[in-house]
Amino acid sequence: MLHMDGKIWLLTRSLQLTSFQAYKLRVTHLYQLKQHSILVSVGQDEHGINPLVKVWNLDKRDSGNPLCTRIFPAIPGNKPTEVSCLSVHENLNFMAIGFTDGSVVLTKGDITRDRHSKTLTLHEGTIPVTGLAFRQVAKVTHLFVATLEKVHCYTLSIKEYPKVELDTHGCALRCSSLADPSQDSQFIVAGDECVYLYQPDERGPCFAFDGTKLLAHWHRGYLFLLINDAKSPNKTAFGSRESSPSDKQLLTIYDLDNKFIAYSASFDDVIDVVAEWGSFYILTRDGKMFVLQEKDTQTKLEMLFKKNLFVMAINLAKSQHLDSDGLSEIFRQYGDHLYLKGDHDGAIQQYIRTIGKLEPSYVIRKFLDAQRIHNLTAYLQALHRQSLANADHTTLLLNCYTKLKDSSKLEEFIKSSESEVHFDVEIAIKVLRQASYHSHAVFLAEKHMHHEWYLKIQLEDLKNYHEGLRYIGRLPFEQAESNMKRYGKTLMHHVPEGTTLLLKGLCTNYQPSGDAAEKDSQERSRVNKANSEEFIPIFANNPRELKAFLEHMIEVDPRSPQGVYDTLLELRLQDWAHEQDPERKKILQGEAVSLLRSDNTVFDKALVLCQMHNFKEGVLYLYEKGKLYQQIMHYHMQNEEYGKVVEACKRYGDQEGCLWEQALGYFARKEEDCKAYISEVLHHIDQNNLMPPLLVVQTLAHNSTATLSVIKDYLINKLQRESQQIEDDERKIRQYREETAHLRSEIQELKTSAKIFQKTKCNMCNSPLELPSVHFLCSHSFHQHCFESYAESEAECPTCTPENRKVMDMLRAQDQKRDLHDHFNRQLRSSNDGFSVVADYFGRGVFNKLTLVTDPPGSKTVGSLEVNLQRDLLIHTKRNC
Repeated sequence: MLHMDGKIWLLTRSLQLTSFQAYKLRVTHLYQLKQHSILVSVGQDEHGINPLVKVWNLDKRDSGNPLCTRIFPAIPGNKPTEVSCLSVHENLNFMAIGFTDGSVVLTKGDITRDRHSKTLTLHEGTIPVTGLAFRQVAKVTHLFVATLEKVHCYTLSIKEYPKVELDTHGCALRCSSLADPSQDSQFIVAGDECVYLYQPDERGPCFAFDGTKLLAHWHRGYLFLLINDAKSPNKTAFGSRESSPSDKQLLTIYDLDNKFIAYSASFDDVIDVVAEWGSFYILTRDGKMFVLQEKDTQTKLEMLFKKNLFVMAINLAKSQHLDSDGLSEIFRQYGDHLYLKGDHDGAIQQYIRTIGKLEPSYVIRKFLDAQRIHNLTAYLQALHRQSLANADHTTLLLNCYTKLKDSSKLEEFIKSSESEVHFDVEIAIKVLRQASYHSHAVFLAEKHMHHEWYLKIQLEDLKNYHEGLRYIGRLPFEQAESNMKRYGKTLMHHVPEGTTLLLKGLCTNYQPSGDAAEKDSQERSRVNKANSEEFIPIFANNPRELKAFLEHMIEVDPRSPQGVYDTLLELRLQDWAHEQDPERKKILQGEAVSLLRSDNTVFDKALVLCQMHNFKEGVLYLYEKGKLYQQIMHYHMQNEEYGKVVEACKRYGDQEGCLWEQALGYFARKEEDCKAYISEVLHHIDQNNLMPPLLVVQTLAHNSTATLSVIKDYLINKLQRESQQIEDDERKIRQYREETAHLRSEIQELKTSAKIFQKTKCNMCNSPLELPSVHFLCSHSFHQHCFESYAESEAECPTCTPENRKVMDMLRAQDQKRDLHDHFNRQLRSSNDGFSVVADYFGRGVFNKLTLVTDPPGSKTVGSLEVNLQRDLLIHTKRNC
């Protein structure tokens, strides 16, 4: 604060005053920089017109007072003139001084030092300068100059300092200011009728604030105007205005961004308004100071809410950069206010602005009434545009469209581009289908490739079977296959030929038709083939198409599944069974047999089918193929085909000998005259010795027509052969007994008598025998060198060694297996399942053929006698060697 006695007073935040003597006479102007502790003052140290400029550094002290860093006279040229206004740039590189003679002096450089600054006269005129302000945007610096009649702007960042005349209306002293960046740093000039805002190159907006302006000031988005209510103000020579003590001065604070009056009150004789420490201080001439404190944003908003000034509250919140949650709450309250007033259209617009913060159900409940359905539609549309809608919202929106019967909006909604789809497509299709908007649902399903829904609507609702079939034919293989399994029966019922054709392609080498096929060349190069057997149930009521399909499949792919062949066999057998034309029946028979001969059918199924349709050729072929020879026999027996029975025995008797026995039993049970067949059967039984004679007699005893003459020849031949066999056996017995007696006598002789060796040749080299020689009791003799060369053991004859080893091996095996047989007998007696025991020992080789070395006493087996003699001879030989 300045004082007329030359002192400058400093007021601290705690409202304590200090002062220092700046000038000897008086102080006229002060300018405090916002970003620096620099104070610039203008005053007089001597009488007359001799203003001095002093620059003070408030952080540094000189004898207890702030340090004065620079003093220079403020005189434009050589003519002394009074200073009218002062302005300093925040970067300390510019200082402008306005004079009452209309001139402006600019100091360029470091204003705190004489050496680094330069002073020049920037502006000259005859009208007093009433306001100065520096504007800095990026690297461009402007200086606004206001006089009583004009407003100019100088560009200081250009060397020539170009000047622009902005207006022909000026202002009084202290009635100009510079706005902050929120108003684009415009120059404010307060006239009597309006307040003008200026850009460096043109005049900006103006505000009609009537009244004689005494002071204009800008701070933090607020415009302070001090207005004199007197009708006839007095003007001084410099445009300053004074009011009589009885006049009231109205201080009004405007919020230009939000367009409302933040404060207004009357004061008596205001000297100045100062903004500092977040408050506003009003100084009056009677020595009083009033403090205005700005309310916080929330309090302001609450005041506006109480007055229902929601638009103003919204603007205020935005200017104060309130967060989105706070703004959303204001929009909600504003919407509720409009809703209660009945302005539903306005309310829904406010609710739309809360999307993302306010729960949608809060709004939806308010507009569920049928009268407000168009408002609800607008809200739901906005919800979908912001991709915040769920399935229920989509359902509700589509229901709104259908209730309003607004087809255009509905089409616009569902025909939006892929990037604009903000809803659940499947839910939309369901709702449209339920509302019978089938064409829209089909469009949506096709566009977004919901194939199942498309087919469901086309086939179940629209009954458009041809279109459904065409659509399936365009699908990729996997989807075409699954949909044919699902809708194949329906399509086969209504479009049998087209469905059959599509299935043929699907089960051979499927290629999608239409555009879908052209898009993917790689897909076309791959072979896609479905399992034809899985589609057979589709033809349940269309046997003709099924037969054509199956025949196509086995023709194209002979390796088709067995189910295809089985089903085709069944169809051919059905046709064969119902055919009356003999020639055609023969052709069908040949087709069925050829199918059986292909060996692609399942044996059991084919056999059952042939039996069900009494297809004789097929049954007999399958029996023969499966080696079921007894079944062939039984089949002929059931049909009483006697000749076929005998023929089957001849054909398959070698593979299965019991067929002749079964044939004999079959003919024996027949009461008809079957003597010829019985004789033929007996002939084969006799030739191959297939049955004991007693069993043959017992079998034929059941036939009343079979007399003794039928089996007379058989019995005679059988008895003759038996007699011959007995004679041969007795002869061999005698022969073996003689041989045995001879061997025993020879053994006895070897035991009791000396053995004379009379061999003259070596049994090894067949050369004359010479000493030294080796003789064995087995009558073999060798040269000693031959024996030593070839003999494996000194105690054994080299010639008899291989045979002796065989006998010894058989003896050891018999000894080992004697215990095994005993164990087998014990296990067989103690086991509950004797068959499993026998099977186990079969697997271990117990019952393999083995030559017996010893036999029980009284046995007359010829082979055993020979072996016994060999063993005795071997033992004796070993002893004597």
